[in-house]
Formats: sequence, structure tokens, C-alpha cells
Amino acid sequence: MNYPNVIHIIISLGVGGAELMLRRLAVAQRPTTVVSLKDIGPVGHMLQADGVEVIELGLRGIWDLPRVLFATQRVLDDRRPDVVQTWMVHADLIGGLAARMAGIRAVIWGVRTTEFGGTSRGTRQIRWLCARLSGWVPAAIACAAEASRRSHIAIGYDASHMVVIPNGFDVDQFKPDPERRQRMRASLGLGESDIVIGNVGRWNDAKDHPNFVRAADMLQAGWSADRPGTLRFAMVGRGVDGQNAVLDEALAATACRDRYLLLGERNDVPDLLQAFDLFCLSSRTEGFPNVVGEAMSSGVPCVVTDVGDAAMLVGDTGWVVRKEDPVALSTALHAAATESADLHDQRAKKARQRIVDEYSMTRACQRFSELQASVARSHGSDTYKN
Repeated sequence: MNYPNVIHIIISLGVGGAELMLRRLAVAQRPTTVVSLKDIGPVGHMLQADGVEVIELGLRGIWDLPRVLFATQRVLDDRRPDVVQTWMVHADLIGGLAARMAGIRAVIWGVRTTEFGGTSRGTRQIRWLCARLSGWVPAAIACAAEASRRSHIAIGYDASHMVVIPNGFDVDQFKPDPERRQRMRASLGLGESDIVIGNVGRWNDAKDHPNFVRAADMLQAGWSADRPGTLRFAMVGRGVDGQNAVLDEALAATACRDRYLLLGERNDVPDLLQAFDLFCLSSRTEGFPNVVGEAMSSGVPCVVTDVGDAAMLVGDTGWVVRKEDPVALSTALHAAATESADLHDQRAKKARQRIVDEYSMTRACQRFSELQASVARSHGSDTYKN
């Protein structure tokens, strides 16, 4: 494909979902330029190692915005890209305005947030202003999730400019691997016959860990003694460990405290997913739950609550239940855990294939490239040809 000349603008290049998606896209579309309004950061250094030009503008605070706005305009004036693509609300405002000041109408904003609670007053004000400008500054607004699109429309964003481009998953990193599975299960002290139900997410009210614990307790209580396999419940995430007094109290009230593995924060989630037989998302709110896609790509069938884009991700490869309903969650987990080995294997393959076909990093880059080309044709320079 003949890619447009794109300049990407982002507030900073720390390690995060947006930053890593930008890196994948920029590397696929080289040569391109990435502008960080603050500093280079870890992902910026990765981009430089990949051969991508990175420009840092050193934004130091809200009082420094005028300088950075004009500095961004100068970069765009010098390079005259076909498309300016911005990532997240601060860059949407600064990068979008700088592009229009430079006479560039081919602007793509990037929306990734679903929930607005806990954001600073300054960020709320910038988002309010972006909503007011969303019908004029961007030619298109790329949302990472359908839930993000809906939540931003609700606060005034122009719906006619919005498209959904889901996150892409690294299907080479997250893939079934029997050797890794055996090695990881052995390291966790799991037996061959153990049925491991995993839950991954930091300790946070949105993740609703008590819902998982209650559902697991009900599942264990109804588990027949003559049924093959021992249920084990693996919980992974920052704050999900033996030091968490609230979690420890919840587990003490169950009949199966010894069946839990509290693994805390880990940096080997791709390997841990291999150890699971099922994955459970118990959240009461989500946007686009990446860990569900990672589990599916790893060949792990999923039982999820109907929050954010979880149901859309799972499709017909797993189970979707009401949020905050441990009875429904337990029932679905029972159905999943008692499926025959043949059906389980078929479901695992189907789940992975769904991610490969619809949500791979390659597919996400293709969708972004198609959007960029469309915007360049309709709003870009006369020099761009498809």
C-alpha cells in the first residue's frame, strides 16, 4: 500500500497501550515522524532504535502550552505531512490546533478513554474543549473501543467523525505453546489434572474481584467430588496478593481458600496465560479489555461480564454474563469448566482465530492505514495519490 506521509503527535512516550500501538503503526509505515510533546521516554527510545524519527518538545506544564503549540506548528510547516494523527486528549487539542494553524486539514484524533472518573480538572477542561472543537478540527476521530465512542458522544463529541479501530494484539507473542504451558504450570505447583481459572487485573473497584471470588466459591461448592480435575483459581495483578487485607478477608469467608493462587503483579503474563484453562473477566466496567484478547490469542476460552467491548471481543467463542451477578458468572464458569476436552480444544482454536482474523496488530495497522488514506484523499494535499 502507498502510505500517506504521516506525522504522529502524542503527549509523551512512556509505556502504555496507546504508545505501543503508535510504535507498531509507525514502524510499519516507515519513514515517519513521531512528535512527543513532553519527552522521548522508553517507547521513544524504542522508536529511535527502530529507525523512526522522534522529536521531543519538552512541555513542562500548562503555562508552557503556547510555546509547544507554536513549536508543533513549526514542525508541521517544515515537514508538510499528508496526515497528522494525534493520540489522546492533550495531543488531540495541541496537535489538532497546530495542524490547522499550519493549514493541514487531514487530522485524525485518537480517543482511547472510556471512563472519565479520577481525571484531573485540567484534563476534564481539555476534553470539554475538544468536544466543542470535534466537529471542526479533526477530519476523523479514531476510537479504540465502541464503549469509548459512546462515552465521548455522550459528552458532546461529533459522532459523524468517529470510527472504531480496536487495539491490535501481538499474535506471535500471545499464542498457544505446550512447552511454555508445562513449564509455567510446574513452576506454580499445578498438577496435570488441575483446572485453572485465571483472572488478571490490578486491585481496583472496576475489576470487581469480589464478584470473581463469590462466583468461584459457588463453583467450588457445586463441584462434584467424582468429577475429574481439581479447580484452581489464579489471580494476577498489582495489589492482588497476600498483603491485601480486604482480599484475604474475602477469601477467608470461602470454603476453598487453599484453591487460590495470589500471584500479584507479574511481568510474564504471556507465559501465565499459557497455564490457564479458562480466563474470567469479572469487571463491573471496562473499555476495551486487552487481557481478554490476549487470553483468546493464547488459545484460552473466556467467560466475561458484559462490560465495554468484552462481548464484542469474545463473540461466539466464549460466555458473556451480566455484570455484578456472581450466580450468573458461576453458572457460566461451570459450563465452561465441564465442557468435553474436544469441545474445549475447538473453542480455544476458534477464540485464537477470531483474534488473528479481526484483532491482530496487522489488522489494526491495516485499518489505520485505510483511514489515513481516506482522510488524505478527502482532506490532504494534492500530492497524495492512493
